[in-house]
Amino acid sequence: MKTSNILLVISVLLYINASTEWPTHTVCKEGNLEIYYKSCDPQQDFALSIDHCPDITTHTFNIRAAMVLRHSIKELYVKLDMIINGKTILTYSETLCGPGHSKLIFCGKKKGEHLYYEGPVTLGIKEIPQGDYTLSAKLTNEDHVTVACADFTVKNYLDY
Repeated sequence: MKTSNILLVISVLLYINASTEWPTHTVCKEGNLEIYYKSCDPQQDFALSIDHCPDITTHTFNIRAAMVLRHSIKELYVKLDMIINGKTILTYSETLCGPGHSKLIFCGKKKGEHLYYEGPVTLGIKEIPQGDYTLSAKLTNEDHVTVACADFTVKNYLDY
């Protein structure tokens, strides 16, 4: 009996280690707007939720995000790619944390610390582009190591 339990546990652990994809999470699905995300970091998933999906198109909305840092954040850079039909049509990058340049409250957090944010976010956009597309987001630190990354699927049929 004990041998079969041990084999079962080993099988589960091997299966988990062999899996390279995280599940797709639903951020919101309200009316004509759907947003999903999937971590593209094979070693770490993270949690993200939005209180009220249609508020994304306003200037400020509330989110909750959580993860355990696998790498310290002395400097942090974000790169966003908008992808339609497999082709990158727009790229945006920005420094979020750096010497004298700290836009986020978790700048300076160390490896192993729990990152949790609950509160308002402002994207600075007036509307979400219509259609089906992917937003690829990648956060890297000063060592060019991935801190977090995700592919967001956006389906927007709202008529502004």
